[in-house]
Amino acid sequence: MVNSSKIISLIISLNFIAIASSAAASELPDGKGKASVQAICSACHNVNRISTSLGYSRDHWLALVDSMVDLSSNKTQQNIMADYLAENFPPTTNRAPTLIQGSNKVEFKEWVVPTLGQRSRDPVEAPDGSIWWVGQWGNVVGRIDPETGKMQEYPLPPGAKPHSVTPDKDGFMWYTGNKNATIGRLDPVNGKVKVYEMPDPQARDPHTAVFDENGILWFTLQHSNRIGRLDPKSGEIKLIVAPTSGSRPYGIKVDESGDIWVACNGSNCLIKVDHDTLEMTEIKLPHEDTTVRRLDIAADGMIWYVNSGRGRLGQYNPSSGEIREWPSPSGAKSHPYAIEVIDGVVWYNESGMRPDSLVRFDPKNETFQSWAIPSGEFYAGIIRHMRPTNDGNLLIHQSSTNRIIHVKIGK
Repeated sequence: MVNSSKIISLIISLNFIAIASSAAASELPDGKGKASVQAICSACHNVNRISTSLGYSRDHWLALVDSMVDLSSNKTQQNIMADYLAENFPPTTNRAPTLIQGSNKVEFKEWVVPTLGQRSRDPVEAPDGSIWWVGQWGNVVGRIDPETGKMQEYPLPPGAKPHSVTPDKDGFMWYTGNKNATIGRLDPVNGKVKVYEMPDPQARDPHTAVFDENGILWFTLQHSNRIGRLDPKSGEIKLIVAPTSGSRPYGIKVDESGDIWVACNGSNCLIKVDHDTLEMTEIKLPHEDTTVRRLDIAADGMIWYVNSGRGRLGQYNPSSGEIREWPSPSGAKSHPYAIEVIDGVVWYNESGMRPDSLVRFDPKNETFQSWAIPSGEFYAGIIRHMRPTNDGNLLIHQSSTNRIIHVKIGK
């Protein structure tokens, strides 16, 4: 949790000015409250996130700040910040999504995680029905009992900064230590963590992971440009370097045959990895400005991907090699990010929009429908990963507002 007493003391102290860089400070307009906003907000993120936000009313700015840091002990400071933000960053439609109406229904159920400022993300359902997430900046793995709403957070080894969490069939939770080059296995019974270190010093940033049917954990390392395989029985880790330099392996999935498919966030490609030989096949996608955050595999074997760089939804047919793409409703700058295929329907989000929108695409009739994703009574945040529940619904999140969200899909 962001420690409010420490932050407030920074504001009172003359030293708070040195905390913020002059470049970041110049992004905020002058006015009473600028110094407070600069000191508090830049403790966790760059203040350009304020100027590029949707903009909010005073009440909604209060709610948004409260979802990130607890300032309840200093109401005066809280009000000064709310006044400043509301005056200088009122609601706008500059990045409003193009929402497509339709007959399908969804219901959003939200949980606000206990530790504020943790950037909760990547929720997933465990075999017992519990919901798990990671708080990347809070260095925790968390659990929700969806029936009672009870939450528990498990601290991780220092510096792990987990990027994602994935359950195995035995109920252990595996996280990717994005900042300390590790994979960790958490035992929910006692909170103990077993750490697996990368065998290559160039493999610095485990990112997203997935288990195959044999219990082998496959994972990407985005900035290290690698793909990894971990055998939990032996602890052995094997790493392979992506064919194209700077391709930045990101999302990862397993197909029906057990082969691995990886999205390239830095190049116009998909990568297929043979699960036995580790031989890689690179599929080049049209247009050099194509980049792919994530992908998913439908029951019919089709590879669906988000073309984040061009604001499009894509489909690759492994049998024929055919590639098709559809413009996302909000256009070229919509930056589709997460994706999941449920019962033949494609779900993804437009992360470049404010608010972030949840998009449904039906391949049968090639139609879209979309919804603004709430964060309480306001709209803020980005989905960075989405995953299905066992009963065919969807788990998403709004990382900047510390919310885990269950999406009930109307049948």
